[in-house]
Amino acid sequence: MPPYSVLTIVGVGLIGGSIGLAAKKRGLAGRVRGLGRSEVSLDKALARGQIDDKHLEPQDALRDADFVVVCTPVDQIAGQVVRFAALCKPGAILTDAGSTKATIVADVQRALPGHVHFVGSHPLAGSEKRGPEAAEPELFQNRWTVVTPTPQTDAAALAQVERFWEALGSRVKRLAPDEHDRALALTSHVPHLVAAALAAALPADLHDLAATGFRDTTRIAAGDPGLWTAIFEHNRDAVLAALDKVEGRLVAFRQALVERDRNTLEQLLAQAKKVRDALGN
Repeated sequence: MPPYSVLTIVGVGLIGGSIGLAAKKRGLAGRVRGLGRSEVSLDKALARGQIDDKHLEPQDALRDADFVVVCTPVDQIAGQVVRFAALCKPGAILTDAGSTKATIVADVQRALPGHVHFVGSHPLAGSEKRGPEAAEPELFQNRWTVVTPTPQTDAAALAQVERFWEALGSRVKRLAPDEHDRALALTSHVPHLVAAALAAALPADLHDLAATGFRDTTRIAAGDPGLWTAIFEHNRDAVLAALDKVEGRLVAFRQALVERDRNTLEQLLAQAKKVRDALGN
């Protein structure tokens, strides 16, 4: 018997659709429901086998759900979790897939009804691609998912959320919400910002000369601007702090070039290579 009779996924884009495919492939739920605002996206998810039922109304999607995953933009998640939690049965567990955590977790904990549980999550498995068309059942395989408990988090609910992501193929790491945001500012959010800045600096007459290096470096700049605007706003302070670190490195490179300091330039490049080599493929 599956661990969950009903799994409801709110937002059936890349992440939500991939959760549905992975959960169905691994037999984690008797029924997978999709809740969203776009009937077109829901129909695509249904046709691709990512969900068993589509719902535009939350009451129908949530009334007997055991486990709910909210996969919407970060500026919508907290309000939706609180609103949807009121419709869930006692004991239901809600989590999310947002790439910022401190604001979401704090806002949810202030207003969450007492009959359900919430644990913040962030699967580190995104892409610049969007929509159910991009979903893959192995998207989470051997990828990290960060869960962000607080002292108020129910221990049993936390364990269930961790088991859920592990069942989808993830490795799970616990971080406090603010620790998560500081880490992701440097490993995800600022890289997107830098890629966007580099892409925007390319004049039209040089497009033909933008070869593999430029395209690889700027690939993530193709992400949805509205989604990333919300991420930068939510994680503003941590992004600014991470930008300071990157700007410090750029200043060091610039200074070495200005002074024709070959040794320093090579040392800076060697330091970067050592870090990148340690990351693997």
